[in-house]
Amino acid sequence: MKIKYNSHFVQGLLALMISGGLFFYFFYPETSEQPAEEETAEELIGDYKYGIRVDTFQMQDGLVAKGQVLSQIFSSVGIGSELVQEILEAGQEVFDPRNIRAGNAYRVFYTHDAARKIAAFVYEISPLDYILCDLRDTVKVIKSQKPILKVRKYAEAGIESSLWNAMEKADLNPMLALNISDILAWSIDFFGLQKGDRFQVIYEDLLVDSTSIGPGTICALRFDHAGETYYGFHYRQDTTGNYWNEQGKNLRKEFLKTPLKFSRISSVFSYARKHPILRTVRAHTGIDYAAAKGTPVESIGDGTVIERSYQGSGGNTVKIRHNGTYTSAYLHLSKYGEGIRKGSKVKQGQIIGYVGATGLATGPHLDFRVWKDNQPIDPRKLDAPPSEPIRSDSMAHYQAYVAQWKTALEQKSPGDSLVLVE
Repeated sequence: MKIKYNSHFVQGLLALMISGGLFFYFFYPETSEQPAEEETAEELIGDYKYGIRVDTFQMQDGLVAKGQVLSQIFSSVGIGSELVQEILEAGQEVFDPRNIRAGNAYRVFYTHDAARKIAAFVYEISPLDYILCDLRDTVKVIKSQKPILKVRKYAEAGIESSLWNAMEKADLNPMLALNISDILAWSIDFFGLQKGDRFQVIYEDLLVDSTSIGPGTICALRFDHAGETYYGFHYRQDTTGNYWNEQGKNLRKEFLKTPLKFSRISSVFSYARKHPILRTVRAHTGIDYAAAKGTPVESIGDGTVIERSYQGSGGNTVKIRHNGTYTSAYLHLSKYGEGIRKGSKVKQGQIIGYVGATGLATGPHLDFRVWKDNQPIDPRKLDAPPSEPIRSDSMAHYQAYVAQWKTALEQKSPGDSLVLVE
């Protein structure tokens, strides 16, 4: 359902909020530093940055120069050696001065009076994270984050070669490709996309200081692949957010479709393949994925590591028992994932190793194998049962929620005007 607002409605709403003392609460972003309790609502309305009301100070901005160290920056802005020591002692749990990076920004806050004393120093670790050295009264050093503004956006693109290339051609953040592939990893083999496939997505763009830092939650997704249409909707059942299709089936299944992101199949499952090195015809009961050395390899499901060793022609190998029926193996690894050893418990999507060319291999690739009841099967034919669906007592609510998002996708709307079912 959509709601239309007119100017009288908006003006009335603002008047009501201001008269009720709620304007600041709703329209001013929450900061890590809370204003003093004795300040009035009128005093709170101002230009805040890093939790500081900036219109009450003079500011000086700078960038860390190549080879510059923190003590040099402090000296250049007027922070004396005694105060430097206080800052280092107060911030030793949150800030290592050796980690400052050339090109990163800093800002100094000075008082407006004749003394022009330093009130605060801010170092930006990243576009989102910063260190605040509050020098008013007692010295405090705080690691915090800037407010993130979430703006819903609509995007669509056709596939010509790969999802990644489609993102680049449509001038979309490539991270959106990773998010889409994560959601539909149990439904679509992204190594088998075809020309003519396409997607539509409504997602949250995360903005810091009016600059996008990347995509956040995908709200609704439609992907057309090989004549089939796949949907994904973000929905909270109880307190846990997850993705379900239009019928309320959980998109997370017991097994991932593939253990790698964005590679290509270089050899298929076969009982009569000519070995590229031995030059003999022999069974190859797995799938080879060509990928760059060091590409992360993920476990396709929860399970227990039953083998982690060098296996002759298979090189560095990890073998995982998922349950009483299924086992998977990952061969030719360059190295093993952190904490991976025989007997380790692993989670679906956990990195268990990295692509390599150990053993008999003509180049970097992953040989991926699956057994069902101790018999090798083609991994592409792995039947993965879904996780918990939408409960029957939530289905009516979910269907109404989905109907609104499907309408938004059809109308190519970011969905900001939707009054979503709560």
